[in-house]
Amino acid sequence: MTTGCDACGWINYVDPKVAAVVLVSDEQGRLLYIRRNHEPAMYRWSWPSGFVDAGERVEDAAVREVREETGVEVEIADLLGVWSRTGDQVVVIAYRARESGGELRPGPEALAAAWIPVRPSRRRPPPVFAHDEAILRSFLGPER
Repeated sequence: MTTGCDACGWINYVDPKVAAVVLVSDEQGRLLYIRRNHEPAMYRWSWPSGFVDAGERVEDAAVREVREETGVEVEIADLLGVWSRTGDQVVVIAYRARESGGELRPGPEALAAAWIPVRPSRRRPPPVFAHDEAILRSFLGPER
């Protein structure tokens, strides 16, 4: 998508924003969630996530976002997938990660941070963003 000036010929390219989403599991089969303190989805529970900075590796951004939002250190294990939608500027790249240290505490972008059981599904917070259900299916695999 572009915008521009007909008079001078200047063109502005509207580039996509890349967001990293991280599903961190622990040994008890729980997922790491934060309670968001900003829009979109303020006050809702979601997985640690955030935008990739210019020049930053996506995997490094994923690790950084988890640390900033939860105090937990992680190691990226797998790429779960890449999601995008026509008309949406955000490209979502989701990872599976393992806890490797740190101390659970909410960071500046979170009202709370918590480990929440994956099963039974009624205990999980409802999906917040458009791709959350597909990301969770990718995380859970065929057993869902």
